[in-house]
Amino acid sequence: MENRFYTSFDTDTYGAQRKVDYRTAFQIDRDRIIHAHAFRKLQSKTQVFLSGEYDFYRTRLTHSMEVAQIGRSICHYLLSRGDPLDDSFHIDGDLVEAVCLAHDLGHPPFGHSGERTLQELMGRWGGFEGNAQTLHLLTSTMFQNNAGTRGMLPTRALLDGVLKYKKLFTEFAEPPRNHFLYDPQECVRQYVFGERPIPGEMNEGEVLNAFKSVECQIMDWADDAAYSLNDIVDGVRAGFLTQERIELWAAGQAIDSEQQDWLDQLFQSVRSDRLEIVFAQKIGGFITACRLRKRGNFMSDLTNRYRFELVLSPRAEREAAFYKKMANDIIFESPQLQQMEHKARRVLLDLWQSCWRNYVERSGRVINILPSNVGRLIDSESDVKGKARRICDWLAGLTDGMIVRTYRRLFDPEFGSLRDLS
Repeated sequence: MENRFYTSFDTDTYGAQRKVDYRTAFQIDRDRIIHAHAFRKLQSKTQVFLSGEYDFYRTRLTHSMEVAQIGRSICHYLLSRGDPLDDSFHIDGDLVEAVCLAHDLGHPPFGHSGERTLQELMGRWGGFEGNAQTLHLLTSTMFQNNAGTRGMLPTRALLDGVLKYKKLFTEFAEPPRNHFLYDPQECVRQYVFGERPIPGEMNEGEVLNAFKSVECQIMDWADDAAYSLNDIVDGVRAGFLTQERIELWAAGQAIDSEQQDWLDQLFQSVRSDRLEIVFAQKIGGFITACRLRKRGNFMSDLTNRYRFELVLSPRAEREAAFYKKMANDIIFESPQLQQMEHKARRVLLDLWQSCWRNYVERSGRVINILPSNVGRLIDSESDVKGKARRICDWLAGLTDGMIVRTYRRLFDPEFGSLRDLS
């Protein structure tokens, strides 16, 4: 049955037209992401704990799969509520699944510490941002071929779905630390908006960054739901979140009766060894906290993706924010993870400097430390900014294991036998 929620405007593809087969446009989006090299790499990229450090904790891959399940379930739930949705007019679950699976593709090794370090290194050259890097992969680097095709030829709706932030790096009054697009991605933003000019008032503050399609809003909430709850589960299992530490943390917060109930539930579920069951049920509650509401804006007459917005239960938003703050304060600010961040920063800085000396500001004897195809890409750039972006792309594309092995080959005298070259 045809889904009237979407039109050819939504299914148009960026870069070139795709061959039509038995699948819908959004099923092709999803399938191409799943079979992409960049997607497989997520199995070895940090979510909270370094990949491989605790084998049964979440990586970027398992997190993305959980986000996709939550996003798809939100679509089913909204459809089950009826008006204004029905079987011939609904938010496409395949599209939302594709958006969710793609949302972390651009994140570098070592999690948020890696992202912060690359942003520090790229501050002079247009910045680094995980979401902007995801867009860069979808439109420029995935499935490249010798015929000149770049990117995975994504639909307009998929591109818009991963665009959590729409403001360009140089559109901020001061260089931003995060939440921006790369300046060359302005053409993608124009494509997403169908070449319509952005109203002037949307350029104020964070208004443009908050302007999201309904599929992007679903992905954003599914992401929040997944990591706000699952970071707590992994934190408890790893021994970072003990009752003593949580109580000590709570003593420094202005805990109200609602938050005290959440704390009591957490302690009880840990004592009864039902933590994962209880928090899985909370995910269900976060799914049913969703509603749809009509809205009006400069895109709402062109696509239903901007004619409707997601509305969340305030209680669910407060609960997610509560768990996120707990995880941040106790886990991410812990000495153990701060030590790992220090190490990650050192690795990235040293590799960057080695690349810079051998491929940008060449002096003395130059050695080929990068794969030959990456070296050719750097050499093909005519200016320093382009060369910096190529080095950044290579670093961001490495997994935790790949970057550590590369670092050890270059800097560890005890590492480097023929068996270590893979």
